Amino acid sequence: MKKYIFILTFLIPATFWAQYLLPNEEVVYSFETKNGKRMSLVKDKKNGYIQYRFGSKNKVEMEFPAERTKESWKKFHYNSYMRGGGKDNAGMEIDNLLFKNNGYEYVLFRAYHSEGNDYSAGIIIKDSKGKESRISGNYKTVKGCICNLEDTGMIEKEDIGLSF
Repeated sequence: MKKYIFILTFLIPATFWAQYLLPNEEVVYSFETKNGKRMSLVKDKKNGYIQYRFGSKNKVEMEFPAERTKESWKKFHYNSYMRGGGKDNAGMEIDNLLFKNNGYEYVLFRAYHSEGNDYSAGIIIKDSKGKESRISGNYKTVKGCICNLEDTGMIEKEDIGLSF
């Protein structure tokens, strides 16, 4: 009996995580929100597609785009900025990934400001009227980096502005 309990202890969390990561995928960027939700940006290991997933630990509540095809890369827009620190200016690093879905604009962000050694992550959501909502990420749970998208060759840097 102890053997079965031991096995279930490892299978149950793996089942929940499996909704956020399929066997052919890898995490590009993920974090848990301060409200206990999970955001995960994943891609096919062979760059066949990219997909955003958000929800509770037990259930993916939103997937974008719904289809997992090469065309998915065209639905995301990436920008970043890095400034080295110095005597007259503080160092900073900002990464943004934007997509639009059902009249809403989503910006995933990761930011670092050397003044105060401040790290932040989250999601900014704007509705069609420009009203903005923010979902703060727990930086201690961040895995990966939006900046790694440049290495795929599948997405180009665009001037979408910078948000953090």
